[in-house]
Amino acid sequence: MGRGGSELDLPGFRFHPTEEELLDFYLKRMVLGKKLQFDIITSINLYRHEPWELPGLAKMGEREWYFYVPRDRRQASGGRPSRTTERGFWKATGCDRPVRSAADPKRLIGLKKTLVYYEGRAPRGSKTDWVMNEYRLPDPPPNSSDAPPKEDIVLCKVYRKATSMKELEQRAAAMEDDMNSGSSMADSSPGWPDQESIQLGPPPGVDDVIVIEDTEEEKMAAAVAAVAAELMEEQEEVVVAAAGASTRRPNLPELEVPKSSGMEWLQDPFLTQLRSPWLMDFWSPSFASILNI
Repeated sequence: MGRGGSELDLPGFRFHPTEEELLDFYLKRMVLGKKLQFDIITSINLYRHEPWELPGLAKMGEREWYFYVPRDRRQASGGRPSRTTERGFWKATGCDRPVRSAADPKRLIGLKKTLVYYEGRAPRGSKTDWVMNEYRLPDPPPNSSDAPPKEDIVLCKVYRKATSMKELEQRAAAMEDDMNSGSSMADSSPGWPDQESIQLGPPPGVDDVIVIEDTEEEKMAAAVAAVAAELMEEQEEVVVAAAGASTRRPNLPELEVPKSSGMEWLQDPFLTQLRSPWLMDFWSPSFASILNI
Protein backbone atom coordinates (compact mmCIF):
# COMPACT_ATOMS: atom_id res chain seq x y z
CA MET A 1 0.00 0.00 0.00
CA GLY A 2 2.86 2.35 0.76
CA ARG A 3 4.41 2.09 -2.72
CA GLY A 4 2.89 4.13 -5.50
CA GLY A 5 2.36 3.28 -9.10
CA SER A 6 5.57 5.07 -10.10
CA GLU A 7 7.65 2.38 -8.39
CA LEU A 8 6.19 -0.16 -10.83
CA ASP A 9 8.03 1.40 -13.77
CA LEU A 10 10.64 -1.32 -13.79
CA PRO A 11 12.70 -2.20 -16.87
CA GLY A 12 11.25 -5.20 -18.67
CA PHE A 13 8.08 -5.33 -16.59
CA ARG A 14 4.91 -5.89 -18.63
CA PHE A 15 1.30 -6.32 -17.50
CA HIS A 16 -0.40 -8.83 -19.81
CA PRO A 17 -2.84 -10.85 -17.69
CA THR A 18 -5.07 -13.56 -19.13
CA GLU A 19 -8.86 -13.33 -19.03
CA GLU A 20 -8.98 -15.86 -16.21
CA GLU A 21 -6.48 -13.82 -14.18
CA LEU A 22 -8.46 -10.62 -14.78
CA LEU A 23 -11.71 -12.17 -13.57
CA ASP A 24 -10.68 -14.66 -10.92
CA PHE A 25 -7.97 -12.56 -9.31
CA TYR A 26 -8.07 -8.83 -10.00
CA LEU A 27 -11.81 -8.20 -10.41
CA LYS A 28 -12.84 -10.68 -7.77
CA ARG A 29 -10.53 -9.19 -5.16
CA MET A 30 -11.68 -5.66 -6.05
CA VAL A 31 -15.34 -6.60 -5.73
CA LEU A 32 -14.77 -8.26 -2.37
CA GLY A 33 -12.87 -5.23 -1.12
CA LYS A 34 -9.49 -6.95 -0.89
CA LYS A 35 -6.96 -4.32 -1.79
CA LEU A 36 -3.78 -5.22 -3.56
CA GLN A 37 -0.34 -4.20 -2.41
CA PHE A 38 0.31 -2.61 -5.79
CA ASP A 39 -2.25 -0.27 -7.29
CA ILE A 40 -1.93 -1.43 -10.89
CA ILE A 41 -5.42 -0.81 -12.33
CA THR A 42 -7.03 2.64 -12.16
CA SER A 43 -10.64 3.16 -11.05
CA ILE A 44 -12.42 5.77 -13.23
CA ASN A 45 -15.78 6.56 -14.78
CA LEU A 46 -14.75 5.48 -18.27
CA TYR A 47 -17.72 7.02 -20.11
CA ARG A 48 -16.76 10.54 -19.09
CA HIS A 49 -13.69 10.35 -21.32
CA GLU A 50 -13.02 9.77 -24.98
CA PRO A 51 -11.09 6.59 -25.86
CA TRP A 52 -7.96 8.45 -27.00
CA GLU A 53 -7.75 10.09 -23.58
CA LEU A 54 -7.74 6.79 -21.66
CA PRO A 55 -4.09 5.77 -22.31
CA GLY A 56 -2.94 8.86 -20.44
CA LEU A 57 -5.18 8.00 -17.47
CA ALA A 58 -4.00 4.40 -17.08
CA LYS A 59 -1.20 3.55 -14.68
CA MET A 60 0.24 0.84 -16.89
CA GLY A 61 0.00 -0.37 -20.44
CA GLU A 62 1.55 0.09 -23.85
CA ARG A 63 -1.07 -1.26 -26.24
CA GLU A 64 -3.75 -2.33 -23.74
CA TRP A 65 -5.08 -0.28 -20.85
CA TYR A 66 -7.09 -1.62 -17.90
CA PHE A 67 -9.65 0.17 -15.70
CA TYR A 68 -12.07 -0.59 -12.91
CA VAL A 69 -15.42 0.93 -13.88
CA PRO A 70 -18.45 1.18 -11.54
CA ARG A 71 -21.61 -0.22 -13.10
CA ASP A 72 -24.54 2.04 -13.82
CA ARG A 73 -27.61 1.62 -11.60
CA ARG A 74 -29.73 0.68 -14.58
CA GLN A 75 -27.06 -1.82 -15.63
CA ALA A 76 -26.93 -3.31 -12.13
CA SER A 77 -30.72 -3.76 -12.05
CA GLY A 78 -30.78 -5.48 -15.42
CA GLY A 79 -31.54 -2.43 -17.55
CA ARG A 80 -29.65 -1.11 -20.52
CA PRO A 81 -26.62 0.93 -19.40
CA SER A 82 -25.68 4.33 -20.78
CA ARG A 83 -22.36 4.15 -22.60
CA THR A 84 -22.51 7.58 -24.21
CA THR A 85 -19.57 10.00 -24.11
CA GLU A 86 -19.44 13.64 -25.04
CA ARG A 87 -18.44 13.00 -28.66
CA GLY A 88 -19.66 9.46 -29.29
CA PHE A 89 -20.83 6.19 -27.83
CA TRP A 90 -19.74 2.61 -27.20
CA LYS A 91 -21.81 0.02 -29.04
CA ALA A 92 -21.93 -3.68 -28.12
CA THR A 93 -21.16 -6.10 -30.96
CA GLY A 94 -23.11 -9.03 -29.54
CA CYS A 95 -24.25 -10.89 -26.44
CA ASP A 96 -22.14 -11.69 -23.41
CA ARG A 97 -19.76 -14.60 -23.89
CA PRO A 98 -18.85 -16.93 -21.04
CA VAL A 99 -15.30 -17.16 -19.76
CA ARG A 100 -14.44 -20.51 -18.15
CA SER A 101 -11.53 -21.79 -16.15
CA ALA A 102 -8.73 -23.41 -18.09
CA ALA A 103 -8.24 -26.05 -15.41
CA ASP A 104 -11.98 -26.76 -15.03
CA PRO A 105 -13.93 -25.87 -18.22
CA LYS A 106 -17.24 -26.53 -16.43
CA ARG A 107 -16.67 -23.70 -13.97
CA LEU A 108 -17.93 -20.31 -15.13
CA ILE A 109 -15.71 -17.53 -13.84
CA GLY A 110 -17.18 -14.54 -15.65
CA LEU A 111 -18.75 -12.94 -18.71
CA LYS A 112 -17.17 -10.92 -21.49
CA LYS A 113 -18.73 -8.24 -23.71
CA THR A 114 -17.03 -6.56 -26.69
CA LEU A 115 -17.84 -2.95 -27.58
CA VAL A 116 -16.72 -0.62 -30.39
CA TYR A 117 -16.54 3.14 -30.16
CA TYR A 118 -18.49 5.29 -32.65
CA GLU A 119 -18.11 9.03 -33.13
CA GLY A 120 -21.41 10.87 -33.35
CA ARG A 121 -24.82 10.02 -32.01
CA ALA A 122 -26.83 6.81 -32.25
CA PRO A 123 -28.22 5.33 -34.38
CA ARG A 124 -25.81 6.98 -36.78
CA GLY A 125 -22.12 7.33 -36.18
CA SER A 126 -18.66 6.82 -37.62
CA LYS A 127 -17.00 3.59 -36.57
CA THR A 128 -13.48 3.87 -35.14
CA ASP A 129 -10.66 1.43 -34.33
CA TRP A 130 -11.14 1.68 -30.56
CA VAL A 131 -12.36 -1.53 -28.92
CA MET A 132 -13.23 -2.38 -25.32
CA ASN A 133 -13.64 -5.73 -23.60
CA GLU A 134 -15.86 -5.52 -20.51
CA TYR A 135 -15.43 -8.29 -17.93
CA ARG A 136 -17.87 -8.91 -15.09
CA LEU A 137 -18.41 -11.63 -12.57
CA PRO A 138 -21.36 -13.97 -13.05
CA ASP A 139 -24.54 -13.20 -11.16
CA PRO A 140 -24.99 -15.41 -8.08
CA PRO A 141 -27.97 -17.81 -8.04
CA PRO A 142 -31.15 -16.38 -6.46
CA ASN A 143 -31.17 -18.80 -3.50
CA SER A 144 -27.42 -18.79 -3.06
CA SER A 145 -26.02 -18.64 0.45
CA ASP A 146 -22.99 -16.73 -0.80
CA ALA A 147 -22.63 -13.24 0.55
CA PRO A 148 -23.52 -10.50 -1.97
CA PRO A 149 -20.61 -8.54 -3.40
CA LYS A 150 -19.69 -5.36 -1.62
CA GLU A 151 -19.21 -3.34 -4.82
CA ASP A 152 -20.73 -3.66 -8.29
CA ILE A 153 -17.74 -3.10 -10.56
CA VAL A 154 -16.63 -4.29 -13.98
CA LEU A 155 -13.11 -4.50 -15.38
CA CYS A 156 -12.55 -2.98 -18.83
CA LYS A 157 -9.67 -3.52 -21.22
CA VAL A 158 -9.34 -0.81 -23.86
CA TYR A 159 -7.15 -1.13 -26.96
CA ARG A 160 -6.94 0.05 -30.52
CA LYS A 161 -7.53 -2.57 -33.16
CA ALA A 162 -4.83 -2.93 -35.77
CA THR A 163 -6.16 -2.17 -39.23
CA SER A 164 -5.74 -5.10 -41.60
CA MET A 165 -4.37 -4.73 -45.10
CA LYS A 166 -7.72 -5.83 -46.55
CA GLU A 167 -9.56 -3.12 -44.69
CA LEU A 168 -7.04 -0.51 -45.82
CA GLU A 169 -7.51 -1.60 -49.43
CA GLN A 170 -11.29 -1.39 -49.02
CA ARG A 171 -11.00 2.12 -47.61
CA ALA A 172 -8.72 3.18 -50.46
CA ALA A 173 -11.13 1.71 -53.02
CA ALA A 174 -14.06 3.49 -51.39
CA MET A 175 -12.19 6.81 -51.44
CA GLU A 176 -11.29 6.30 -55.10
CA ASP A 177 -14.92 5.54 -55.97
CA ASP A 178 -16.04 8.69 -54.18
CA MET A 179 -13.51 10.78 -56.09
CA ASN A 180 -14.53 9.24 -59.42
CA SER A 181 -18.21 9.76 -58.72
CA GLY A 182 -17.53 13.38 -57.76
CA SER A 183 -15.57 14.02 -60.95
CA SER A 184 -18.25 12.39 -63.11
CA MET A 185 -20.93 14.53 -61.48
CA ALA A 186 -18.85 17.64 -62.14
CA ASP A 187 -18.44 16.67 -65.80
CA SER A 188 -22.15 16.00 -66.27
CA SER A 189 -23.20 19.16 -64.47
CA PRO A 190 -25.29 21.52 -66.67
CA GLY A 191 -23.25 24.47 -65.46
CA TRP A 192 -20.11 23.21 -67.26
CA PRO A 193 -20.54 22.98 -71.09
CA ASP A 194 -18.81 20.35 -73.16
CA GLN A 195 -15.79 21.17 -75.28
CA GLU A 196 -17.78 20.78 -78.50
CA SER A 197 -20.35 23.35 -77.40
CA ILE A 198 -17.79 26.01 -76.50
CA GLN A 199 -17.91 28.98 -78.91
CA LEU A 200 -14.66 30.65 -79.69
CA GLY A 201 -16.20 33.89 -80.96
CA PRO A 202 -18.37 36.35 -79.06
CA PRO A 203 -22.05 35.46 -78.72
CA PRO A 204 -24.45 37.09 -81.16
CA GLY A 205 -25.74 40.45 -80.09
CA VAL A 206 -22.72 41.27 -77.96
CA ASP A 207 -20.58 44.17 -79.18
CA ASP A 208 -18.06 44.32 -76.40
CA VAL A 209 -15.31 41.78 -76.68
CA ILE A 210 -12.95 41.22 -73.81
CA VAL A 211 -9.34 41.31 -74.96
CA ILE A 212 -6.83 39.54 -72.82
CA GLU A 213 -3.50 41.29 -72.83
CA ASP A 214 -0.35 39.31 -73.39
CA THR A 215 2.11 38.86 -70.64
CA GLU A 216 5.58 40.41 -70.66
CA GLU A 217 7.16 37.13 -71.76
CA GLU A 218 4.79 36.80 -74.70
CA LYS A 219 5.47 40.41 -75.77
CA MET A 220 9.23 39.85 -75.63
CA ALA A 221 8.94 36.66 -77.68
CA ALA A 222 6.85 38.46 -80.31
CA ALA A 223 9.40 41.31 -80.58
CA VAL A 224 12.27 38.85 -81.01
CA ALA A 225 10.35 37.00 -83.71
CA ALA A 226 9.66 40.27 -85.59
CA VAL A 227 13.35 41.29 -85.52
CA ALA A 228 14.37 37.84 -86.74
CA ALA A 229 11.86 38.06 -89.61
CA GLU A 230 13.22 41.49 -90.68
CA LEU A 231 16.80 40.17 -90.65
CA MET A 232 15.78 37.20 -92.78
CA GLU A 233 14.09 39.49 -95.32
CA GLU A 234 17.17 41.74 -95.58
CA GLN A 235 19.41 38.72 -96.03
CA GLU A 236 17.19 37.38 -98.79
CA GLU A 237 17.29 40.77 -100.59
CA VAL A 238 21.10 40.83 -100.44
CA VAL A 239 21.31 37.29 -101.81
CA VAL A 240 18.92 38.10 -104.67
CA ALA A 241 20.85 41.29 -105.54
CA ALA A 242 24.14 39.42 -105.57
CA ALA A 243 22.70 36.72 -107.79
CA GLY A 244 21.35 39.33 -110.27
CA ALA A 245 24.66 41.15 -110.40
CA SER A 246 26.55 37.96 -111.18
CA THR A 247 24.24 37.06 -114.09
CA ARG A 248 23.91 40.59 -115.62
CA ARG A 249 26.42 41.54 -118.34
CA PRO A 250 28.46 44.76 -117.75
CA ASN A 251 27.23 47.84 -119.61
CA LEU A 252 30.43 48.86 -121.46
CA PRO A 253 30.64 51.49 -124.25
CA GLU A 254 30.92 50.17 -127.76
CA LEU A 255 34.29 50.49 -129.52
CA GLU A 256 34.35 52.49 -132.68
CA VAL A 257 36.21 50.59 -135.41
CA PRO A 258 37.33 52.64 -138.41
CA LYS A 259 35.89 51.63 -141.67
CA SER A 260 38.22 49.88 -144.12
CA SER A 261 39.27 51.93 -147.23
CA GLY A 262 41.41 49.37 -149.00
CA MET A 263 44.73 50.99 -148.03
CA GLU A 264 45.06 49.51 -144.55
CA TRP A 265 48.02 47.40 -145.68
CA LEU A 266 50.09 50.55 -146.11
CA GLN A 267 49.85 51.25 -142.39
CA ASP A 268 51.66 48.05 -141.52
CA PRO A 269 54.79 48.83 -139.44
CA PHE A 270 56.97 46.56 -141.47
CA LEU A 271 56.10 48.30 -144.65
CA THR A 272 56.60 51.64 -142.95
CA GLN A 273 60.18 50.67 -142.10
CA LEU A 274 60.75 49.58 -145.61
CA ARG A 275 59.66 53.01 -146.78
CA SER A 276 62.15 54.76 -144.52
CA PRO A 277 64.43 57.19 -146.45
CA TRP A 278 67.46 55.62 -144.83
CA LEU A 279 66.70 52.36 -146.50
CA MET A 280 65.74 53.81 -149.79
CA ASP A 281 69.38 54.27 -150.72
CA PHE A 282 70.04 50.56 -150.60
CA TRP A 283 67.26 49.63 -152.92
CA SER A 284 67.32 49.83 -156.58
CA PRO A 285 65.61 52.78 -158.24
CA SER A 286 63.05 50.51 -159.74
CA PHE A 287 62.18 48.88 -156.42
CA ALA A 288 62.05 52.22 -154.67
CA SER A 289 59.68 53.52 -157.28
CA ILE A 290 57.41 50.54 -156.64
CA LEU A 291 57.33 51.24 -152.95
CA ASN A 292 56.52 54.91 -153.48
CA ILE A 293 53.50 54.08 -155.53
